[in-house]
Parts: sequence; structure tokens; C-alpha cells
Amino acid sequence: MSNRVKYTAAGLVILLVGLGGAGFLYRKHQGRDIRGSSSIEFVTTEPKAAKEPPGLTWPMYGYDAARLRAPLGFNVHPPYRRAPVWTFRAGALLEFPPVIAYGRIYIVNNAGTVFALNQVSGKPVWKYRSHRCSAASPAVGGHLVFVSLLNKPPCNASHGVDGKVIAFDAETGRIRWQRTIGPSESSPLVADNMVIVGDWSHDVYAFTAASGNLRWHFKAGGLVKGAISLSGNRVFFGSYDTHVYALNLQTGKQVWRASSQPRIGRTGTFYADAAVAYGRVYIGATDGKMYSFGATTGKLRWSNGTGDFIYSSAAVWRGNILVGSYDGDFYSFDAATGDVRWKFHAGGKISGSSSVIDGIVYFSTLSGRTYGLNARNGKVVWTYPTGQYAATVASKSRLYLVGYSKLYALIRRPVKRAS
Repeated sequence: MSNRVKYTAAGLVILLVGLGGAGFLYRKHQGRDIRGSSSIEFVTTEPKAAKEPPGLTWPMYGYDAARLRAPLGFNVHPPYRRAPVWTFRAGALLEFPPVIAYGRIYIVNNAGTVFALNQVSGKPVWKYRSHRCSAASPAVGGHLVFVSLLNKPPCNASHGVDGKVIAFDAETGRIRWQRTIGPSESSPLVADNMVIVGDWSHDVYAFTAASGNLRWHFKAGGLVKGAISLSGNRVFFGSYDTHVYALNLQTGKQVWRASSQPRIGRTGTFYADAAVAYGRVYIGATDGKMYSFGATTGKLRWSNGTGDFIYSSAAVWRGNILVGSYDGDFYSFDAATGDVRWKFHAGGKISGSSSVIDGIVYFSTLSGRTYGLNARNGKVVWTYPTGQYAATVASKSRLYLVGYSKLYALIRRPVKRAS
């Protein structure tokens, strides 16, 4: 080989190495954390308390249509009596929390059994065995209970399977209507007389709540696993195609589509469902980042990374975006900028979502403990030696804590006054 050929080959190698290095740095730059602005597509008005119809206490996963997980006016606060008022044994994993309405608690275990419990005693009033897998909360409205279901066992099947959406009479458990869709672990959204769910077949459906008639249908680019969220006349959701979508509530037409940031390795997908507040959409991704998009434009307003997956859906409370990560830490991000306000090390991976009740943020770890932290500063207020995925919901006087396969009704312990 002549010297000229050698020099040419060496030059090509150097060029390719340089281009590879430049590509690496560019990709790294694209995936960097982005600090947000408190003046661009951000409003400081606090979300208003949801006005629920009579009889609805905790109507859907995330409490309200915006999935804020922060009901106002619930005066339920630690310390709680260690012994529960009652304990319900569900016979299988309870991955998602119950809903509360009409004096009853409705919950679905992973084996697909739907339970209606007396709220006072915890005794079953009716139950329905679907013989399907389940990984979602029910929703209630119009004296109906809406349940989305996965395929029949085995639960990890991915081909040639279907799912169901079923509407039950809340009083009797009688099926009012049911529709076959793809396998669904999307906790139903009840809004504007519709029930809206996503599925593994990349679809989002809006059914008339009373009859089950199809109102509209949208095809995304990947699995839709999280719940659909609502703000104004738009619904929002993330997909396994790395995108977040905004659709028109009435028509299902796409308004905008946003993306997780490109990065070295796998680009983030979205299992969590979105919370919508302050003119922003907040959603975590499997790239370990928490994202904030403008609700009007879909533009990325900030991103901040944790050390591992974010499957947990965020709770929004007084400018704090509260979310857990698989890195074992629970975070409070500033809603406007994405700055970390505080961080708490929980000592176990966090998969389930949190809820904020009377200023206390509750969440559980996969190590089997539930925490209640002061939502302002992250200080531990209360712990309970069980829990796994879902954490808590509440009524006006009780906290309902979700264990691995049990549901506990807790009441406040009287505080001794100093003499």
C-alpha cells in the first residue's frame, strides 16, 4: 500500500471518528435537562377544586379529570390509628386504587374481579369475575361503574388478544353495556357524558357513557397504557411511540403531538398519565425524565432527569409537581421551571402514583412501605408498614390505604393534649 493510500485511509478513519464524536455530543445536547420559564406558557392560577356531582367522593383514578391527585377540602390527616377500622382481602394484587361513590368503594384486582364494598363496613355488596387481567382503576358517574380490562390469562400475552370496557349498574352490579377493544390498562376518564380509554392496539376510544355508543376513535403510533386526562376542551395522553398527544374532546381530532427528547440509548416512552395544570402538561417517561409541555402549543417547556424510569403519575399541589422514580427517590419539581424543590430517599423503587390529601403526599414503594410526607418540604409525617403500587385515596373522614392485596380503612388517632 502506498503512503498516499495509507494517509487517505487514516484520514477517513479520523473523519469518521470525528463525525461519531460530534454525533454523540449533539445527541447528548439534545437530551440535556432544560430549565423552564415562569413567564412563558405558564399561569400562576391554582387549579380549582373539582365540583363533583352528589354522591361522588373520589370518582376516578387521579381524583379528577386533570388527574391532579390533590382533592381540596379533605380534612384527613395523620396520625392514624395503627389498627384499621376494617381490612378487605382482595385475593390478588391490587395494583391500582379504588374509587368512592354512592356510599360504596369500587376496586378491581389483577385477576379481574370487580368488587363493590360497603364504605362503612368494607363488606362486599356485589362482585363480578371477568376472568381477565386488570391493571387499572374503575371510574364512576351517572350511577354507573366503568371498568377497563386486559386480555384473558396469561396476562403477559401480546398477540391475538382483546380487552373490554364494561359499564356496571353501581347499585346492583348488573352489566349495562360492554364493548370489545384492545387490551386496556387505561383507567377510564368520565367527562362530558363520555367514557374515554386507550388500549394496547394504539387506539383511544370515546363512548357515550349511558349507552356505550362510539362517539369518536383516534389511532396513535404506539401502545396507550396510561389514563386520558382532560383540561378545557382537550384531552391529553402519552404513548409508547415516544409522543404525547392533545386531542379535541368533542371530535378526537389531533391538536398537537409532542415528543420526549432524543438521547443516547432508548428514547423515552410514556406509561404515566398526564396531569394538566398552570397551562402545562406534566408527564414522566421511561427515560427517567419528568416533562412539562405547553398545554396550548405542545412545546417542551422544561425537562429534568431522575436516575431511573418514571412510571409514577405526578400529583400537582401548590406549584409542586410530586412524583416518584425507580431510582428510589421521591421528587418535588417546581411547576414553572422544573427545578428540584426537595427530594426524599424512600429506600425502594417507586412505581405507583401519589396523592395529596390535606397537605400530605402519600406514596408506596416496591419494598412494601407507604409514606406520608409534608408536601411543602418532604419531611416524613407518617409511615405504614405495607403498600406496593397504589398508595391512598380518601373520603371526608377516612384514609383508604392499598396494600399488596388488601385494602385498609384508617381513621385519625386522637391526639393527646398536654395537661
